[in-house]
Amino acid sequence: MNPTVGIALLLTVLQMARGQKVTSLTACLVDQSLRLDCRHENATTHPIQYEFSLTRETKKHVLYGTVGVPEHTYRSRTNFTSKYNIKVLYLSGFTNKDEGTYTCELRLSGQPQSISNKNISVYRDKLVKCEGISLLAQNTSWLLLLLLSLPLLQATDIISL
Repeated sequence: MNPTVGIALLLTVLQMARGQKVTSLTACLVDQSLRLDCRHENATTHPIQYEFSLTRETKKHVLYGTVGVPEHTYRSRTNFTSKYNIKVLYLSGFTNKDEGTYTCELRLSGQPQSISNKNISVYRDKLVKCEGISLLAQNTSWLLLLLLSLPLLQATDIISL
């Protein structure tokens, strides 16, 4: 085999293998809805298939996605949004009956062996409100900029501590 072809093939396989890796799965409450944020790498141009599921009492329930078929009881309760490297699922009317282990699973289309997933155990009394974590989770750069600019603001007497 030509070495150039071998290297190109290896790079393609490596891109596909890391193109859908789930980096984090977080859960929080928005009013009475559960919000699941599935963050992932997006280093591929291939379509990414996804699935959100709930495992409760050893039974898996598909909530939403392009891999498995969502259960009828969850179809009317789910809302989904997707951006470059995050997939967000909302489950409305979240109650204690919806507690369990939630999973976000990603795979590349046509590549069944390239699966990446994360799990999170969700209990209603331990969930935080989404607003409480959004400043740190989504606006870390603004918070860091503010902290780094404090000495400058003090030096120009705009702020005194």
